[in-house]
Amino acid sequence: MTVALPPRPDWSHLIKSGSRVFVGGNAGVPYALIDDLIKHSKGFSDIELVHMLALGDTRWAKEEYRQLFKVNTFFIQGDEIRRAVDEGRADYTPVFLSEMSSLFSDGTLPLDAALVTVSPPDEFGYCSLGVSVDISMSAVRNATIAIAQINPQMPRTAGHSFIHISEFTACIEADEPLQAIEAPAIDSVTERIGQYVAMLVEDGATLQFGVGKIPSATLKYLQRHKDLGIHSEMLSDSIMDIIASGAITNRKKTFHPGKIVTSFCMGSERLYKFVHNNPHIEFYPSSYVNKPTNIAKNDNMISINSALEVDLTGQVVADSLGYDFYSGIGGQVDFVSGASMSKGGKPIIAMPSTAQNETVSRIVPCIAEGAGVTTSRGNVHYIVTEYGIASLRGKSIRERALELIRVAHPKFRAHLLAEVRKHYWVPHFQQKYPTDIPELGAIQLQKMVIQGETFYLRPLNPADERRLQEFFYSHTKETLRLRYNYDPKQMSREKSCNLVSVDQNSDAALCIVRQEGSRITIHAVGRFYYNEHDNSCEAAFVTRETQQGKGMGSRLLIKLIDIARKRKINKMLAFCRADNKPMIAIFEHHGFKRLFSGDPSEVELELPLQEPEAAEGAEQETENDH
Repeated sequence: MTVALPPRPDWSHLIKSGSRVFVGGNAGVPYALIDDLIKHSKGFSDIELVHMLALGDTRWAKEEYRQLFKVNTFFIQGDEIRRAVDEGRADYTPVFLSEMSSLFSDGTLPLDAALVTVSPPDEFGYCSLGVSVDISMSAVRNATIAIAQINPQMPRTAGHSFIHISEFTACIEADEPLQAIEAPAIDSVTERIGQYVAMLVEDGATLQFGVGKIPSATLKYLQRHKDLGIHSEMLSDSIMDIIASGAITNRKKTFHPGKIVTSFCMGSERLYKFVHNNPHIEFYPSSYVNKPTNIAKNDNMISINSALEVDLTGQVVADSLGYDFYSGIGGQVDFVSGASMSKGGKPIIAMPSTAQNETVSRIVPCIAEGAGVTTSRGNVHYIVTEYGIASLRGKSIRERALELIRVAHPKFRAHLLAEVRKHYWVPHFQQKYPTDIPELGAIQLQKMVIQGETFYLRPLNPADERRLQEFFYSHTKETLRLRYNYDPKQMSREKSCNLVSVDQNSDAALCIVRQEGSRITIHAVGRFYYNEHDNSCEAAFVTRETQQGKGMGSRLLIKLIDIARKRKINKMLAFCRADNKPMIAIFEHHGFKRLFSGDPSEVELELPLQEPEAAEGAEQETENDH
């Protein structure tokens, strides 16, 4: 069957000066069509070009076309668009990606014409919007006329991507490569961020992510997960490797099970070939994919987005640097909202802790003058940097500030604490800022499975003040008596603050926690205090009663011994009540020897740290408990 194509555009009969014209975006910009319009633009002026992100040479935004075109973009991308916005020759309209289409359908931004790239029609006359369904479908359906650039290199994609050739008033045929972007190299910072984000993702989760280093790094560390799904406004090259790994099955999705759902894709030519006629990947309009209630239909929905800066209350700035608009709102708020409403969902903001070669902190006391809040403090659940995961949901302003200072770059932590103290966001007795334990390595959070349950070992930090109080008040009188040698009645905020505010460069304090979403419970704490006068340290630990006998104390002690050895400390001491036989047994199991004590009610033990064999054997024994 031969399908008749519409005629070439006669621009003088299709548009006029002052028209509002939509231009397809992302990787599907109809450049040949725009060039044809420019070539035949004599007599035209003040044509408003409306579009979202546009890859490639956005030549229509150049100074030489300022009389012909006025640009109105929903997302700032590329030098020409950014320069035009900065110079006032172009406008930026902030809007959620889920609501862009409604601007056309409800007449807020009525369209005189829509210019889009499509694949050649099939035998029945249907063309595909291919890699850029997004808001293009709505633009075509709501514009007075639609004009197509028919490009044989545009993939045919499954889903709701098809438009019949009869819906176009005019067209041109132009065979040109789609705009491509190569996957960025993953550096050490984004590598660590990816590892931390991956820790928040459980088997069977459904993922949303963008383009760039952080999504690439995260997907790299998810390749051993099982039954993951994808419901994401966009896809990039990084999906191909994780699909090949077998981690993506879409079986556990509760909305469009068995299918990857997306709205557009941007990447290499290899990606565009990958999505061509791929029945496992379905493209739908952004109004559908980004609708928060649709997103929330996926149980365990994980959204992964980025930010330019975050203040210490959790406000996220993503589209501006002070008064300079940098990008756009895009789909961040849509997916943060949808993931928040999802059963078991987790909205994550992931970003490097610094910018401009570590001279500027992205975590700030307050957002920059002129900057706008993209995602409110009430929406944020997790902020992830290369220094860890800040869990904010259900946290007070004080706890949020301390959590965020903990994941800021170490050289900015003292300043951040000093700034929030000015506003009484933290109490006067909060003197120390969070510090890392260098000997734990780049990743300060270590996952462990104990008798089938997942726990995490990490440094104790100032944000744990309330959790340590809860841990203290969970103990029986017997546990308190054996640990403290008396029956303490109270753990005040000030005392708890002192216990969790540790200079981890000299002393060391670790905890084992259970984390279910934003619910964090301390189950064991171990620490040592450094004695400078004889280069020794004194160790102690305590475990929640319900977890005793599972090896948590041994795990903490092994880690403390390892840290002390790496710090070249000569010996580790421990003091136990003589009737605390379980604790004495743990110390002796790991090589501690009893010393003579004049007090029969107390046992003093010592471990020379120049003899590693005993502890190494015990460590192997404990690891076999997994």
